Amino acid sequence: MRIREWQDILEDVTERNVDPDDWRAVAGDRSGGVGEDMYLAHPRAGVFFLKTYAKNPFEVRGVGTQVARQLDDEIGSFLPNRREEAGGRFAVRSPPDDEDRAKQQATRLEEVVKAHADAPTTPGDMFDDMMDALESPAFGPMEYDQYDRPDELEELSDRFEEAEELLSSELDELIETDEVDRGFM
Repeated sequence: MRIREWQDILEDVTERNVDPDDWRAVAGDRSGGVGEDMYLAHPRAGVFFLKTYAKNPFEVRGVGTQVARQLDDEIGSFLPNRREEAGGRFAVRSPPDDEDRAKQQATRLEEVVKAHADAPTTPGDMFDDMMDALESPAFGPMEYDQYDRPDELEELSDRFEEAEELLSSELDELIETDEVDRGFM
């Protein structure tokens, strides 16, 4: 298991050549410490595990790893499978390459907002269309609890116990090195 910076893991997610709207996530408070845990999963890209904490209002620190190369039915049962079942949505984005690309995406996004303002729509459909306009490489349903740990997060932590222990140890070292005894909220 290769433990890396959390942003490197997100970069791996954005570089995967898979359907961007098939990603799913579950996240919540970290057990036994400062920060949050998050699992990102895709049927063809695998399962990624991140542990992060807010060092200050401007800086998030963390670690992560890929814990499975495929998303099987057992692991998938702990992740939301439809937008209606999830407590929210998430997206991972890469910035536009240049100013022309940024303007092009802004124009497409404006068209999406106008189209949804003029027609009956659902928030989920609008979110999907916005992520398509922004060319988000990963988005989908997410089960999230900012004050606790969803049961699904606990189940995944039990399934990937070794990764849980290693990432917790690495994150604790970051927190100690940063001389922060609690996260910033």
